[in-house]
Amino acid sequence: MTHALIVIDVQNDFCPGGALAVPGGDSIVAGINALMDTAEAVVLTQDWHPGGHSSFASSHAGRAPYDLIDMPYGPQVLWPDHCVQGSDGAAFHPDLNADRADMIVRKGYRPEIDSYSAFFENDQTTPTGLDGYLRTRGITALTMVGLATDFCVNFSAVDAAKLGFDVTVRMDLCRAIDLDGSLAAARDGMAAAGVTLT
Repeated sequence: MTHALIVIDVQNDFCPGGALAVPGGDSIVAGINALMDTAEAVVLTQDWHPGGHSSFASSHAGRAPYDLIDMPYGPQVLWPDHCVQGSDGAAFHPDLNADRADMIVRKGYRPEIDSYSAFFENDQTTPTGLDGYLRTRGITALTMVGLATDFCVNFSAVDAAKLGFDVTVRMDLCRAIDLDGSLAAARDGMAAAGVTLT
């Protein structure tokens, strides 16, 4: 076994009707389930924020969702409150075959720092443990799908490539937020990092 499918943040709050809905976010679920049926290993990531997280606009007086602020670890987009631990919004989409997962990686649970990547928090140094898990299983190739293309999928794919994994992103099984050209920038950044986009 050398290949794993990484399913990024297919959660209610990122699907239509959710607090941070990605357009068409629910339209990829059936395709992801089909891919899971043939995958050697499956890892799901789950955004898992405590209430009052520092990335929430509501935690910063006078700030609105999608404002950009400077945090100790760098620029941070402020988001609507989303994927709060234990909430329905943080749950996986009900049609996603979450039982197929070998492992679930929860991220963004430290109140002071956001975490887009499945591998590192946004300081780019604090690990989630996923790298070690994959290496101990002998996995060298990753296929990534999920939400959102330009944020958590992008950061996860670039970090995985930097760590030496052979990374493919199935663009047909991802959906984007696309803030101010973020999708085009993410495509360029992933390609420059050596990620295969299909």
